Amino acid sequence: MSTSPLADKVLAVNNDLPIRSDQPVHSGKVRSVYWLSPTDSARLIKERNYKIPADAPLAIMVISDRISAFDCIWHGEGGMQGVPGKGAALNAISNYWFELFREQGLADSHILEIPHPFVWIVQKARPVMIEAIARKYITGSMWRAYAKGERDFCGIKLPEGLGKDQALQDILITPSTKGILKGIPGVPEADDVNITRSDIDNNYEAFNFSKPSDIDLYEKLLNEGFNVISTALEKLDQIFVDTKFEFGYVNDENGNEKLIYMDEVGTPDSSRIWDGPAYREGKVIENSKEGFRQHLLNHFPEPDILLNKDRMEERKALARDNALPEKIMMEVSKTYTGIAEKITGKAVHLSENPKQEIIDILNGFGLIK
Repeated sequence: MSTSPLADKVLAVNNDLPIRSDQPVHSGKVRSVYWLSPTDSARLIKERNYKIPADAPLAIMVISDRISAFDCIWHGEGGMQGVPGKGAALNAISNYWFELFREQGLADSHILEIPHPFVWIVQKARPVMIEAIARKYITGSMWRAYAKGERDFCGIKLPEGLGKDQALQDILITPSTKGILKGIPGVPEADDVNITRSDIDNNYEAFNFSKPSDIDLYEKLLNEGFNVISTALEKLDQIFVDTKFEFGYVNDENGNEKLIYMDEVGTPDSSRIWDGPAYREGKVIENSKEGFRQHLLNHFPEPDILLNKDRMEERKALARDNALPEKIMMEVSKTYTGIAEKITGKAVHLSENPKQEIIDILNGFGLIK
């Protein structure tokens, strides 16, 4: 099998870096987390003058170019185990929005420093166990449910007569569980289950909120974050359709607990972004991962495998055994790098050897074994 010349520029495996850590590496779908020792954490806080408690735990988060969809990781022909430029694009977009949030007086994030386009140095946060989803348009799974007659979404009743891809009157908050939560009345013990505001109010501690008033604060930050990104995208003639935010708690320099944004915000992985001119002509052009999902649904002869949760084993085999055409992978690359460059105004740099670059930079922080 021939190797694509771009394969070496893809950072697919990001949990094998020689970063000094005294705990197992936590590897998610896209990012890997290396927890630093108390000694290294304290040293970095002092050396880098981070405005956090001297004993706060720190971690190195390394993004990858892997692409997941329908709960599977996909790969391309020629040994391409991810999408060139995807990781750098995601981080660049998140970093841009977090900076804008700070400028406009919204909450902080867990990011302390960005030493490389693939790397965040973060303060350990205590996550709120909610996938906080905000929607301004009816599309995707919500539209499919609405078209079948469903009108109640997370305790909010939608009016009759809405059309596919139509703007909603207000931002709709449709939260779901983050992870499997046990012992909450009326909430199934499964990941990603839709919940209502009253579910959260009545069981706020089970969702990891410190106090009831923080539920109002999370909704305020969700709305504010959505509006800041939406307004900025409008200036670029792009439409912010829906997005997922995650929240958590950290302690500030004086030891006071505060609610912050965590993980990524406003990226093509966590959001739908539509092209404005196309939408006004009655077409939807996705500047987000949704376009890749559509590629997959069109590429395979039996899309039900991708949509039906009862066929998960078949779906995993499909992802494992099928290298996608390089053309699809490069179209996705163009989507991610294109929207990143549009948002940030800067070119996305494709590393020749991203792994070695990360090692060299973190060696300067005294974090390489």
